[in-house]
Amino acid sequence: MAPPFLTSPHMNARHGFFGRAGGVSTGIFESLNCGPGSSDDSANVSENRRLCAAALEADALFTGYQIHSAEAVFVEKADQSQPKADALVTTTPGLALGILTADCIPVLFHDQRAGVIGAAHAGWRGALGGILESCVSLMQLHGATPANIRAAIGPCLRPPHFQVGDDLVSAFIEKYPVSTRFFTPEENNGKYQCDLTAFATWRLCEQGLEAANIVDTGDNTLADPERYFSYRHSRQAGHADYGRNLSAIVL
Repeated sequence: MAPPFLTSPHMNARHGFFGRAGGVSTGIFESLNCGPGSSDDSANVSENRRLCAAALEADALFTGYQIHSAEAVFVEKADQSQPKADALVTTTPGLALGILTADCIPVLFHDQRAGVIGAAHAGWRGALGGILESCVSLMQLHGATPANIRAAIGPCLRPPHFQVGDDLVSAFIEKYPVSTRFFTPEENNGKYQCDLTAFATWRLCEQGLEAANIVDTGDNTLADPERYFSYRHSRQAGHADYGRNLSAIVL
């Protein structure tokens, strides 16, 4: 049986936001851990990734070595060397581009007219650093038009579970003074709730995407640890490691 996954109804390319269900891993990685960077058995990770690729009817699945950067890379074939990058773009039919997350935002992109797809891993460092802008710009270099790009935001950490401190708030406001609207002060503790998905949506609109073409699936990783891997949940539970959720798209 294929592992279950979320989809966004306005996307025209095959895609999926996978969670924990439907894989072969055990223990703290139960069951669809797709992260080769984890300490899970590599054979289990490979099988989980194969199951996801098959569920999307993809010829192959390609993921990068994510470093919380603003680096976007064009991918031509599945067997090219793995880049250190947090966004991937391709025009190759059958090649699934994947993003691995465990609280960070996965964003999948598609310009049907141009025949180009993208996938971006946007934690707060990457989002602030410009990873979404880099992905859209690289798609444009390969024929995409921002007004024609559709984007889907997947499961990630969200309010009321995304608590941050003054240092992070200051970093955002220093670069974008209007960022105050993405942070809500908590009562009596000096902390804030961060709405990173709203920030990401704003940045995409600033790149020319239509607001109506950006859809958020709405799921919260930390609020639903039985369904999704969550880095923060793993730390709270005292686990030595954590699994990674896969989000992928294929032409």
